[in-house]
Amino acid sequence: MLALLSGCISVPADGRHAAGPDFAKARVAPGITLPDNAWPAEQWWLAYRDPQLNELVTRALKDSPTLAVAQARLAGARAVIGVEQADEGARVGLATGANRQRYSSNGFFPPPLGGAWYNDFSVQARASYDFDWWGKHRALIATAIGEANARQAEGAQAAQTLAASVAQRYFRLQMLWARQDNVNALIAVQRDLIAARSARMAHGLLSRDALDSAELDLVNLQAQAPRYDTDAAREREALRALIGGDADALASLARFQPAPSANALPRELGMELLARRPDLQAARWRVEAQLGRVTSSELAFRPDINLMGSIGLDAVSLGKLLRYPSRTPLLGATLDLPLFDSGRLKAQLGVARADRDTLVAEYNEAVLNAVRDVAMEGATLQGLERETASHAAAIEAARKMAVNAEARQARGLADRAAVLQARQTLLRQRDTDLQLADARLQAQVALVKALGGGYRAPDVQTASASASLNSTSTKQP
Repeated sequence: MLALLSGCISVPADGRHAAGPDFAKARVAPGITLPDNAWPAEQWWLAYRDPQLNELVTRALKDSPTLAVAQARLAGARAVIGVEQADEGARVGLATGANRQRYSSNGFFPPPLGGAWYNDFSVQARASYDFDWWGKHRALIATAIGEANARQAEGAQAAQTLAASVAQRYFRLQMLWARQDNVNALIAVQRDLIAARSARMAHGLLSRDALDSAELDLVNLQAQAPRYDTDAAREREALRALIGGDADALASLARFQPAPSANALPRELGMELLARRPDLQAARWRVEAQLGRVTSSELAFRPDINLMGSIGLDAVSLGKLLRYPSRTPLLGATLDLPLFDSGRLKAQLGVARADRDTLVAEYNEAVLNAVRDVAMEGATLQGLERETASHAAAIEAARKMAVNAEARQARGLADRAAVLQARQTLLRQRDTDLQLADARLQAQVALVKALGGGYRAPDVQTASASASLNSTSTKQP
């Protein structure tokens, strides 16, 4: 009869088979190439040869509250693994009791039992073991392990994001300082130019309009300097927050001219991108955890058989408690068979499968977004390389103009105004050069982050739990 009844409880067919990502699409366009074919190093920031940057990143990774939160979440996820593993094992307990009770005179027991007080002393050892016949506990353990692995990958992602943010803020701060110095140099040259034009106007060699134009240019330059100072102060505070420092944390930060490092982009991404991106690893483990929940929901349709046993002593007086006739051995078994539950099990299974499909779709989307990020930053760097190469010719031409103007002035063939204007041209080209360097530094760090920031998927705890976790249609590497 039980076999027939259990046959009435069937697991709904899973008609939705969400496929995993197609890694054949995980590649950038053939036209996007950079000089070096390489993945980022684990400590990629060392390539910039800046001791200040190295110290800031190290400090941020050590003292960041964000990473402390990630570590706490990982510890919590690992604790859940212990809870699930403990539920799978045997249970042994000891129970004792001492009662004094009066039986009713009008109850089941007539006088002299009824109306009298009696003592009851007991001691009992109980043992139970869930054999996990169908693997439900193993599926839940696999779920907990998947969540812990996802938390571990999320911690690595937080560290990579933090390191990239520190580098980008630091580079932007240094570039703002450099541009501020450059505009101050322009202001000094402009003042000299105004003085030279004032002298020429005093001798009737220049009109008032030319002097007014130079003074207007000076006013505009003087308006730029405070903006750089304000932007630098904002970047400084953002950087201080990232490293978790106090008000004096960056007091000793010196000005340093960062130079972009060599650009690098792997020729092939494919499945290697999965192992290099911690956020993709986290998404993958979320899927693995949800597969365990689906398996557990499917196994809830099967009967649950548990064995239990106990041995104890029970007596109405303490003196007789330890005697052999007071023993109370017990062996038992329970069978829990779901029959009619108004569709609760089917609804729960449907929710678990829908959540699985959602996580798989999000994982596939994350892979495509990761490839997009790499391609976009690679294309940006490629364009900046061409723009920088073209601008280098402009810088060299402006430098030659300044040298030639000074040479002509030395021979008496040019006045001081011509030299000052040549210097202005060179300084303005220098500002453009600083903007291009800033853009390259920001794009380089963004590309490093898009490529995983030197992360490599570590050997993590896995579960050899249920066959359904291995036979699922979502084939994950």
